[in-house]
Amino acid sequence: MPVVELSATPKGNGYQATVTFPDGVSMSSAETYPTVGEAIAAAAMKLLDMPDRLARLDQPSG
Repeated sequence: MPVVELSATPKGNGYQATVTFPDGVSMSSAETYPTVGEAIAAAAMKLLDMPDRLARLDQPSG
């Protein structure tokens, strides 16, 4: 099963949101968020803006 990771890493005075795909590609937000929860929520929203990447998760590998 493919794993997509949503994470928050410290940056400056807050946290940066990151989405990491099974192929190792990761995308981080340009913005920082005051809390871990807000950064994770931002990562989830960023993921929803990438329907083509989500569709590829359902395609057979090979």
